Amino acid sequence: MTLSLNDRALELANRLAGDAEALGVAVTTLSNGTRVIDCGAHAPGGFEAGRAFAEICMAGLGSVAYAPLVLDGRWLPGVTVTTDRPAVACLASQYAGWRLDYDDYFAMGSGPGRALIHAEDLYDDLDWDEHASAAVLCLETREPPPAEVATFVAQRAGVAPSALTLLMAPTASVAGGVQIAARVVETALHKLHELDFDVRRVVAGFGSCPLPPVAGDDMAALGRTNDAVLYGGQVHLTVEARDDDDALRDLVQRLPASASSDYGEPFGSVLKGANFDFYKIDPLLFSPAQIRLTSVGSGRSFEAGAVNLEVLERSFWG
Repeated sequence: MTLSLNDRALELANRLAGDAEALGVAVTTLSNGTRVIDCGAHAPGGFEAGRAFAEICMAGLGSVAYAPLVLDGRWLPGVTVTTDRPAVACLASQYAGWRLDYDDYFAMGSGPGRALIHAEDLYDDLDWDEHASAAVLCLETREPPPAEVATFVAQRAGVAPSALTLLMAPTASVAGGVQIAARVVETALHKLHELDFDVRRVVAGFGSCPLPPVAGDDMAALGRTNDAVLYGGQVHLTVEARDDDDALRDLVQRLPASASSDYGEPFGSVLKGANFDFYKIDPLLFSPAQIRLTSVGSGRSFEAGAVNLEVLERSFWG
C-alpha cells in the first residue's frame, strides 16, 4: 500500500487539536472552513506542541524526543530525531521548500502539503507521487493566514479549503525553536541532495541538536535556530554505498557546515553581511556541524566536522 503523507499527518494534527487546551495551542476555523492550529504565535505553545509540530512535519515518519546534550563539557537542552524513511520524512515532507507568497502574505511552508502542491523539482528526484483528500501544511510565521491565502493553498494542493489544516509557529517561540532544531537530519539530507547523492539510498537517520534559548524577536531567533544546527547539530546516516567506501570518504568531507566559505560566524552576522539577502549566502552552509556516514555494505563509518561551542555560546548568550 502506498503511504499517504497527508493522511498520516492529518491523524497527528487531529490528535494535537483534540488536546489543544493541555498542549497550549489554539484551534480556529477560517471563514472558508480551513483549520488553523496556532502552536506559539498568539497561543503559548510549548515543548509538546513543538514536538507535535515537528512530527507532523515529518508525516509521522520520524520521531522527536528531548534529551540533555553535553557539547565540549557544556550542558544544553536538546532534541533527538530518528527516522527509518529519511528521504520521504525529511525531504518529501519536512523540508521548508515552498515560499507561500500570496496577496502580501508570506510564510515558509513545510510539511506533507508540499507533496500535493508539487512546486519543487525535488519531487522528481524522490520519485514520490502523493495522493490524499486532505492537506496539512506547516507555516513558520507569526501572522495567521487569512481565508483568501488558505483558499489559494487549498487550490494548489487540489483539496477543498475545508480539507486543509495549517499549523503555525513563529521562529521566536518555544515550539518554533523545537521544530527548527528537529530539522537537523533534514539539513543533512538536503545537503546530500545538493551534492547530487541519491538520498533514497539513505536507509536510516539519527540526529541531535541543541535547543536555542527563545529570542526576543523573530530575526534574532532566525540566527539562533540556524546556529543550533550549523554549530551544534550532529547527524549519523546509514547508507547503501554500493561498496564504494572511497566515494563515501570523500563525500562526507563536503557535508558539514564547516565545508562552506560562510562558516565561522553566528548566522545573524553572516545574514547581516549579506545585506539580509539569503541568496547571497552560500547554500552549502546549511548543514549540521558534524556528520557520520555508515555504509551498509562494508560496515565502515566516515566522519567529518565538529561542534563549535564557541560560536554557539556567542549566538545563544553573547
